[in-house]
Amino acid sequence: MSGHAQLMWDEAVTGYDFGPEHPMDPVRLALTRSLVGAFGLDRDLEVVAAKRAGDSTLRLVHREDYVEAVKAASADPASADGSYGLGTADDPAFAGMHEASALIAGQSVGAAEAVWRGEALHAVNFAGGLHHAMPGSASGFCIYNDASLAIARLLELGAERVAYVDVDVHHGDGVQASFWDDPRVLTVSMHEHPRTLFPQTGWPEETGAASVAEGSAVNVALPAGTGDAGWVRAFHAVVPELLAEFRPQVLVTQHGADTHFEDPLAHLAVSLDAQRAVQVACHELAHSYAEGRWVALGGGGYAVVDVVPRSWTHLTAIAAGREVLPSAVIPEAWRQEVFARTRQLAPARMTDGRWPVSWAEWSEGYDPADRLDQAVLAARRSAFPLRGLLP
Repeated sequence: MSGHAQLMWDEAVTGYDFGPEHPMDPVRLALTRSLVGAFGLDRDLEVVAAKRAGDSTLRLVHREDYVEAVKAASADPASADGSYGLGTADDPAFAGMHEASALIAGQSVGAAEAVWRGEALHAVNFAGGLHHAMPGSASGFCIYNDASLAIARLLELGAERVAYVDVDVHHGDGVQASFWDDPRVLTVSMHEHPRTLFPQTGWPEETGAASVAEGSAVNVALPAGTGDAGWVRAFHAVVPELLAEFRPQVLVTQHGADTHFEDPLAHLAVSLDAQRAVQVACHELAHSYAEGRWVALGGGGYAVVDVVPRSWTHLTAIAAGREVLPSAVIPEAWRQEVFARTRQLAPARMTDGRWPVSWAEWSEGYDPADRLDQAVLAARRSAFPLRGLLP
């Protein structure tokens, strides 16, 4: 079984729905699942529905009083008053919120278990990646932190080194917070600079708890407007060296699609093709440094028709070992489904026309006056020496 991939999917994850006015429309999940099917990727994957995360699993990361608060808000949404971050504009309470959130968490935990036990080499949960949820509060459209729970479950099963790489446009603050003082977990987040974007954290100086886990958190804070060449350059200038030094037993990656130039909630200028290039790189890094063990999660992404389904279908295809070429034409049946469900016109191809993405290797030198290179340097200077690496 060790060679194959699992796609974690239960139709009920689309019940994670903050309402019609909220940017995180669950249609993005349904359309992604449908596009995966339209390309016939089901034949190369085992589609698995894991069970909902139970209380004992949720408590690996989340405080008991918070889990009880989510259950109460889930049973009576009108009672959510903003305490614990529930009932806010970002995280409005909705009926069944606990069940839907715990189901998404269960898929990520199930993915981690399958990869650790050798039942699958790669496992994808594109409904997951809800990286802002804190141990004791909801934040940034995230109720339970499935990424943290997957990592905590790996540690519980005996993993000694887990690397988490987050390329969402927003800082992976909840995962960093969950393992701030745990040297077994290396968290690397590459995101838009906190000066210009929620959650206003993820400064390069954030490097893990002093004396116990220094150098276990790495943050690459990119200038607004960063495009393909800079984004892919920054990834390769930081992530491979860290993974080579850390030698994770499992690589967990978060692939929020909100770095895209069409995304309405952020200010990077990255194409689908660059997102795909980094997905390919994560797959290769898992094989180079983690014996191929790879758990890949979704995340943000609010261009719900044009970007998210294509980006995560590429991710799923890479994990399945059957890449969809950027030039591939999107099946007409899927485009008709998109129009029927959203009244939007669907994209025609699996590319933004920017493939192959070209970028300059860090090892060839850098420009100290360039804002992108300054961001990379800040991350390397803050974190690399703490891991015995040259900045």
